[in-house]
Amino acid sequence: MHENQFALFDLDDETEEFPDLDSYSVIIIACSGGKDSIACLLHLLDSGADPKRIELWHHCVDGERNGEYFMDWPVTEDYCKKLAEAFGISIYFSWKLGGFRSEMLRDNELTKPCQFETPEQGVLQAGGVSGKPNTRKVFPQVAASLSVRWCSSYLKIDVSQKAITNQLRFCNSKTLFVTGERAQESSARANYKVFEPHKADNRNGKSKRHVDAYRPVHGWDESQVWEIIERYKVNPHPAYRAGWGRLSCISCIFGNADQWASVRRVSPKQFDEIAYYESQFGKTIHRKHSVTELADKGKPYAAINDDLIALGMAETFNEPMILDQWTLPAGAFGDSSTGPS
Repeated sequence: MHENQFALFDLDDETEEFPDLDSYSVIIIACSGGKDSIACLLHLLDSGADPKRIELWHHCVDGERNGEYFMDWPVTEDYCKKLAEAFGISIYFSWKLGGFRSEMLRDNELTKPCQFETPEQGVLQAGGVSGKPNTRKVFPQVAASLSVRWCSSYLKIDVSQKAITNQLRFCNSKTLFVTGERAQESSARANYKVFEPHKADNRNGKSKRHVDAYRPVHGWDESQVWEIIERYKVNPHPAYRAGWGRLSCISCIFGNADQWASVRRVSPKQFDEIAYYESQFGKTIHRKHSVTELADKGKPYAAINDDLIALGMAETFNEPMILDQWTLPAGAFGDSSTGPS
């Protein structure tokens, strides 16, 4: 192991070493296609993780994979698939039925069920049959609280938790769930633990479902992230090359004026739909300004060109995943204001 792998982390008031990767039957990496999740994958490979035990899980923000895109880049799903293929790793997709739009438009309804691909049972479904009917009619708000920034909690966190708790293969087993949050991104993320029990953990219960959450790049700065991607020569997602500073949604709620101007340039249809719903709801994403007002104040990223637009808006990623010549993308070290709370 590398010497930086022996940091000590707090877990249930007990001091434990860097997790023993060989002790886990499955290592799941939540893969947005963004730089931090890619860095997690590459770092685990550097650390000796067996690729046969690694699974990439990608949550499809817009729901079923049916060609309908509201918030996300169309190319992202195939980009993640090609990333997995390049490293000989399995990938599984999951989603909330109806995705972002359906959850946003809930009107005295239960939240929709989640669906997720599995190795041997095809697509399974869980949730959406109990609880209290609720009405949203509002975009997620720019806030640290997941109760109002519901895109993360309902379209990602809840989906992954249901995918774990509703697969028998995780019972009587030990699983490591890896995510790419970094302390540098925000004061809230700086307080995240590097290693702790996952929310789906039930190691002391009847199922003996042992699940640890691990954030291997939590202490990294952005330069370390790009350095490992450069060393492996992984082709960055087209969004970074067009000037976006982070992934995955093209229309991230944290976007600043320049990003919203760039969304309008790259995908006017998605932009117009978002602007329409803001006008219908009477409450904008940024409260003080509509996305149209923000876009009018901003300038599209200079790196955007027709070729990158075509690449990002396609459903197939047709470029090599591993490059002969690697170049730092235009979006690297930019848009620090568009990160999570």
